Amino acid sequence: MRIIDRAAGCKSSLLEVFVVANFAFLVLDVFLAHSVNNFRHTAEWIPFAFSAVATLLLAAALPRKDWATRGSYAHGAGFMVGFSSVALGLAGVVYHLQSQFFSQWTIRSLVYTAPFAAPLAYCGLGLLLLLNRMVPPAKEEWGKWVVFLALGGFLGVFVLALCDHAQNGFFYASEWWAVASSALAAGFLAVALVDRREAFIRVCFGVLALQVAVGLAGFYFHVSADINGLSASMFENFVHGAPAFAPLLFVDLSVLAAIGLSGPYATRKWCGEGDSNPQGIAPTSTSS
Repeated sequence: MRIIDRAAGCKSSLLEVFVVANFAFLVLDVFLAHSVNNFRHTAEWIPFAFSAVATLLLAAALPRKDWATRGSYAHGAGFMVGFSSVALGLAGVVYHLQSQFFSQWTIRSLVYTAPFAAPLAYCGLGLLLLLNRMVPPAKEEWGKWVVFLALGGFLGVFVLALCDHAQNGFFYASEWWAVASSALAAGFLAVALVDRREAFIRVCFGVLALQVAVGLAGFYFHVSADINGLSASMFENFVHGAPAFAPLLFVDLSVLAAIGLSGPYATRKWCGEGDSNPQGIAPTSTSS
């Protein structure tokens, strides 16, 4: 049981570090994204400031590792940031759609509007914080919820890749990789919610490795396009060119899914769950 408790605590810590790292990265990502229009609307500073504050609040709680303890700083800070993040994400979706889609209601306006699925990242991070405080990591439900949220993330990436690459009519055939790969990941993770056999979990890890490869390749293509952009300013090329960090979502979500999938696999493999003789003790003979 000590090994199982340690494994559960490790997963919980990994998830908390994952969330903090993502909030920290969103500071830069939001800054670049909203620099396209020079933060024309004051409200565009809200996710930038929120990401910075959330990073500081949650980072201070990392050494405590008591996010599930009622009344603790980590517990309270996680709930506050979690609920606020979900609200911010939903508001961001509506705000982005208001730029064109709600006024025209066409596929074209949906493609060329602000990326409406992007703010849902805040919803996902907020739900992960709430999960880590409401569901014990030793329970199977914890891993399933993590996988479910990773699945939702890949569905969001599918929509983002489809709309973003549709803006140039999928000029390069390689732009379909992101669409096909995210759909593949979503399909396997959906099955993983009900099929927890070790053999299938191993296949899922292989699919996640493919997502990492696609994400790194996409990052290379996007950065190369920005470096060779038309503007003399490298900053302008990165702001108005291909979103350099968007393909890294494949890597990010693969890490998240791996944390959720590793639960049942690691428990059975290293903690002896389901093994009638986990300590390897020789059975005693009962025959006379």
